[in-house]
Amino acid sequence: MIGVAGGSVRLGSDVLLGSHHLWGARVGIVCNHASVDHAIRHIVDRLIAEPDIELTAVFGPQHGFRSDVQDNMIETPHRNDAARRVPVYSLYSDTREPTAEMLKGMDVLVIDLQDIGARIYTYIYTMANCLRAAARHGLPVIVCDRPNPIGGIQVEGSTLVPGFESFVGQFPLPMRHGMTIGELARLFNDEFGLGANLEIAPMERWHRDMYWDQTRLPWIMPSPNMPTLDSAIVYPGTVLFEGVMLSEGRGTTRPFELVGAPWIDADRFAAAMNALELPGAYFRPAVFQPTFQKFAQEACGGCQIHVLQREEFQPVLTGVALIDMFRRFDPGRFAWRPPPYEYELHKAPIDILAGSDALRRQIETETPLKAIAASWSRDEANFERVRHPYLLY
Repeated sequence: MIGVAGGSVRLGSDVLLGSHHLWGARVGIVCNHASVDHAIRHIVDRLIAEPDIELTAVFGPQHGFRSDVQDNMIETPHRNDAARRVPVYSLYSDTREPTAEMLKGMDVLVIDLQDIGARIYTYIYTMANCLRAAARHGLPVIVCDRPNPIGGIQVEGSTLVPGFESFVGQFPLPMRHGMTIGELARLFNDEFGLGANLEIAPMERWHRDMYWDQTRLPWIMPSPNMPTLDSAIVYPGTVLFEGVMLSEGRGTTRPFELVGAPWIDADRFAAAMNALELPGAYFRPAVFQPTFQKFAQEACGGCQIHVLQREEFQPVLTGVALIDMFRRFDPGRFAWRPPPYEYELHKAPIDILAGSDALRRQIETETPLKAIAASWSRDEANFERVRHPYLLY
C-alpha cells in the first residue's frame, strides 16, 4: 500500500503524486475528463508537469478520453493529443483491453477513473480489462482511489449469475455495490483471479457514509448522462430502463431522474407510484420530450424521481417498482428492449443489466414487489461477506 500523510481529505491521485512514487517512471494513464483533483487540475496535465515522470500514453474509457460522445454504445477512435504529444487510445473501440503494442515501453499503468457505484457502469470493467492485460504483460498497475458518490455502506440488488456476463457486468456484484473503485480493483484482482501486480493509492479521510457533496470535491460529470449527484443516486435503479422500451430520460437535462413513455398519463402514474410509499422517494408527475434516443421529439408522460431522504432511498427497488408500474398501466404497449446491447448480440438487454433473467420473469408474472426485493436478500448478505476483506475505509 502506498503511504499517506496527515491532512484534509485528498484523492488517491493527490496521494500518489505527492509520494514521488512515479519519479523516474514511464507512465501510462487510464482516465477521462473527470480525472481531476480538488482544484480541477487534470491528472494528465499534472503528470506532464512532473519533470521526473515521462507520460507515454493515455487510455480513454466509454464516451472517450474527453467524454465528448454523448450517446451510449458509440465507439470512439484512437487519436493523438497534439497539445500533449502523446497517443490517446480508446478502450471502447476495436478493443476494450490495451494491447501489447499500446503498453510497450511503459514501467507502470495508472488508473484514475470516477465510478458511480453501480455494477453496470463500464469504467470498472475497463479497469478490470486493464488489470488482465497488465498481468499478462508483467506491468505493475496503480489505481488512484476516488469516492463512491452514493456512499460506501448500502448494498442492494441481486448479484450477477454466471452465464449473464457482459461489458456491463463481468463479476457477481449486486447492482449497488457500496465500494470505491480502488476497493473494487482489489476485489476483482484477488477474488476473481486477475492476478495483476496491483497497488492502490488510497484517499485520505474519506468515510463510508459520505455522499459526494460531503467530500468538498467538485462534481465533474463522470459521463455525459450523469450531470448531477441526483442522477447518480437514482442510477442503480433507473439504469434498468435501458433494457425496456421506456425513456430513462436520455436526451433531457435530467437523465435517469425522468422516466416515461408517450402512452402514459403523468398524473395518474405519479399518484400510483406515490401510493406505494417507497422509502425516501417522491414521484412528481412530469411530461418531457427527449431530444435523442428513445421517443426523440415525442412528449412522454411519467415522473421525476425526487429523493427526499437518501439514506433511506432504495434505488434498485425504486427502479424495479417503476418498470413494474409501467407494465401494469398498459401491458399491451409495454415491451422489453431487443438486443443487441453493449456488445451482447443475443441475450435480452434487461437480463444482462439485471444480471440474470429472474427480474424479467418476476415482472412478467406480476410477482409482488416485496417478494422481488426479498429474493435479493441472500445475495446482498453474501456480498457483504465477500467484500469485507477488500474494504479500505
